[in-house]
Amino acid sequence: MTRYEQIKAELLASPKTWLVTGVAGFIGSNILEHLLKLNQKVVGLDNFATGHQHNLDEVQGLVTEEQWQGFNFIKGDIRNYEDCVKAISNNSNNVDYVLHQAALGSVPRSIADPVTTNAANITGFLNMLQAAKEANVKSFTYAASSSTYGDHPALPKVEENIGNPLSPYAVTKYVNELYAGVYARTYGFKTIGLRYFNVFGQRQDPNGAYAAVIPKWTADMIKGEDVFINGDGETSRDFCFIENTVQMNILAATASDEAKDEVYNVAVGDRTTLNDLYKSIQKALKEYNVKVFHDPKYRDFRAGDVRHSQADVSKARAQLGYFPEFSIMEGIHKAMSWYTN
Repeated sequence: MTRYEQIKAELLASPKTWLVTGVAGFIGSNILEHLLKLNQKVVGLDNFATGHQHNLDEVQGLVTEEQWQGFNFIKGDIRNYEDCVKAISNNSNNVDYVLHQAALGSVPRSIADPVTTNAANITGFLNMLQAAKEANVKSFTYAASSSTYGDHPALPKVEENIGNPLSPYAVTKYVNELYAGVYARTYGFKTIGLRYFNVFGQRQDPNGAYAAVIPKWTADMIKGEDVFINGDGETSRDFCFIENTVQMNILAATASDEAKDEVYNVAVGDRTTLNDLYKSIQKALKEYNVKVFHDPKYRDFRAGDVRHSQADVSKARAQLGYFPEFSIMEGIHKAMSWYTN
């Protein structure tokens, strides 16, 4: 039995109360689904800036009525400290674990509007961190980012070696880590940061100017529209299926005190070029009778993007018992049924 299987069995036997911020978003709603299926109590906080009610509706349709009754949704904004306090202390059951997913993602968005990104990702983060400390929750796990590695050239990316940030978004995520370290040293409140590497999967929004590459390309291919690749297509990423990310959140939340006050890579430990990614999505869609005949179109590199990204996940394996269950191809095949439907 893996540590993840062991933890899930323990949670089923002894349910806890969780707070998931950004619960209506892509990652948050997937975490919600898994926690409810484990019969946990979940408080969810979201302001619907990037999350959607239809994500919550979909989760409701995937769990039992009794499990759904364990979910308490609060519409609120992490930039408002009172909303953060309310989310942690509004119910009769004290929150045990906080999974802080709420943020404004996207490097291009942060370049276009650094002030709003800063407010959500730094002020919002600090509000939630302070509220969690004051409530003396058992653990606080937050969504960090692989963008923190910046211009550091070494591959694979090891948690201890970072470079200069290349975007306002990267700055905000690094500041989260700095605040987390200060709270551990100053207040003895230890947290865990999860540096996400290009997470993808069901309920990831394919629409909008800042849509991630896999849902955006998949939707365009299904609709027969042009697919654009930034640069020459040899840019590479460590794409991580959503269920690996959910696993890491649950492992981090229930980690021992010795594993806290740390950041961990959340990835597979592999690299896929954009050219290969295009071919993989094209191949996967054929199984759902979606034929893509035209080649992608290439355009300029995007400002703020790093050339290559690949994670070393050995630290997460050793200290959290993490083992990614899905490769990129397994994840793509599992996600395609959702996108085509």
